[in-house]
Amino acid sequence: MGAGHAHALYVHEHSAIHRIAPEAKLVAGLVFVGAVAGTPREAFWAFGLYAVVLASLAAIARIGPGFVFLRLLTVIPFVLFALLIPLVGGGEQTVVGGLSVSTEGLWAMWNIIAKASLGATTSILLAATTEIPEILRGLAVLRVPPVMTAIASFMIRYLELVVEELGRMRRAMAARGYRPRWLWQTAPLAAATGTLFVRTYERGERVHAAMLARGYQGTMPELTARRATSREWALTSAFSIVAVTISILAWTFR
Repeated sequence: MGAGHAHALYVHEHSAIHRIAPEAKLVAGLVFVGAVAGTPREAFWAFGLYAVVLASLAAIARIGPGFVFLRLLTVIPFVLFALLIPLVGGGEQTVVGGLSVSTEGLWAMWNIIAKASLGATTSILLAATTEIPEILRGLAVLRVPPVMTAIASFMIRYLELVVEELGRMRRAMAARGYRPRWLWQTAPLAAATGTLFVRTYERGERVHAAMLARGYQGTMPELTARRATSREWALTSAFSIVAVTISILAWTFR
């Protein structure tokens, strides 16, 4: 996947964060998310500091708040689930807006929303500053099992192909006057879905056979041998240390 396959989450910039090797960013992101997950829910100030850190990174990477906010909409299902917890939770009750809700449920709601939002923002910033091939290369450098990186790589490639094939099929059906308005008119759509599955499976077999004919042995060749420098590891380690320090202080002064 070259530059022509840049994903929708990637922001084409030339910031210092964009230039950091992917393996260093992956480790730093994992440590940050772990620190957030391990922070006690009562430490509001700690979550505020995490948000400030992420906002600072977004500013350095020249990623606008609108870009992050639109992609944060993916956590809406978690937010909706969290909003129901105070209504069904047990234990001590408190009145909020004239409604009696569970105190423990309110804490659980806050905990889920805060940590899910921070974790999702971390992932968004990582994807916005690192292209997918670089992320996969970083995983390989970190000794992630090759079969897992290969599955992820092919899944991403074929997702694009499936979406394109589905678009062509929908246009062909629309050109032939297919305008479903009622449930019993969806039979052609079900047939098209089956055809799409068969086409995708057959294409996968053809591509795999072609790759084997060209010497594929389970791993993709590396186009670059670049590795994270000591300076890059130092920068990302400082980021990780800040996150872990906040988490430790949150437990100390909870």
